[in-house]
Amino acid sequence: MKLETERLTIVPVDHQLIEKLSPEDYKIHGFIKSYLEKLQKDKSLLGWGVWFVIEKESGKIVGDIGFKGKPVDHTVEIGYGIIPSAQGKGYAKEAVNEIIKWALSTNLVFKVVAECLEDNIASVKVLEKLGFDRTSTDEKMLKWKLRDQ
Repeated sequence: MKLETERLTIVPVDHQLIEKLSPEDYKIHGFIKSYLEKLQKDKSLLGWGVWFVIEKESGKIVGDIGFKGKPVDHTVEIGYGIIPSAQGKGYAKEAVNEIIKWALSTNLVFKVVAECLEDNIASVKVLEKLGFDRTSTDEKMLKWKLRDQ
């Protein structure tokens, strides 16, 4: 399984993909390790966890995006991050848009939510450009919703 945009390839993270990477390729954060542990126990999580964002031109991993678990009540929460050297190129918007299209195409998802720190201007811009509506603020976290059909 993989998704393609004009500039990016987006692939779900699994054990085989991680085994092919060297430490210089991409930093494997704790949330990725945690997801891989859950995936080991439940193969149906594939696609509903972490995906790598790969720049087609260079073949390098420039970030990770994904969902914080399988849909619950037809809702998924999305998260994303792009490495500093690849920020400001529109990769987050491009990748998030593509993975949302994939999720909605499964007919398991009707609503996508997100959250970000209120001072994370780059994430705020991405969510606004993609048509998310701000629904609330909890502490310094902004809550967002894309659609509810």
